[in-house]
Amino acid sequence: MPRVLVVDDSPQMRATLRLNLRARQYEVAVAPDGNGALTGAADWYPDLVILDLGLPDLDGMDVIRGLRGWSQVPIIVLSGRTGGDDKVEALDAGADDYVTKPFGVEELVARIRAVTRRTPVAGPRPTVDVGRNAVDLTGIVYGPDGGRVHLTPTEWGLLEILVRHPGTLISRQRLLAEVWSPKHVDAVNYLRVYLASLRRKLEDDPSRPRHLITEPGRGYRFDP
Repeated sequence: MPRVLVVDDSPQMRATLRLNLRARQYEVAVAPDGNGALTGAADWYPDLVILDLGLPDLDGMDVIRGLRGWSQVPIIVLSGRTGGDDKVEALDAGADDYVTKPFGVEELVARIRAVTRRTPVAGPRPTVDVGRNAVDLTGIVYGPDGGRVHLTPTEWGLLEILVRHPGTLISRQRLLAEVWSPKHVDAVNYLRVYLASLRRKLEDDPSRPRHLITEPGRGYRFDP
């Protein structure tokens, strides 16, 4: 069955779409926010994403750009924003279609069929290029020669967060809380040590990194 990831902060909307799509033989997963969308897309590998723009943590436009940093999964925006500028921005960011709320389920399903018909069959799981290295989001990093690059669990935890949010500044506090624990949000020296190690393994010139970027006093970002 085709896999559809529904991303909406409304529990009622998630339940409605899940019920109606399952009744039409789609396999459905749901996410309530932008981070759940990015994680779900990487872990579950859907055939299509239905995305609301008004999410509690990330703007939907940023989610589209984040997905397009490593995936060509079709995206249908389902939003209450009816302005022409919003539609243009979403389509320019990489969305495949835009449906405004309120909507008819049959119309949405027809749009799903149309988008998936013109989308190539999915290939292998997506990878993200970090310089000459390929990062498989299942947890494997391949070097320029095709061999595996060994990362410690902590190094992988940091890298995974960064590559799943290309171009997005990730604060030091968030990295420390997610990779270590909320008790370590002031341990910025941990980040310096492990980011330096990642750069030695993945950057062509670790002293002048092009992909794992430090924003002094703020955090880090991944530039594809």
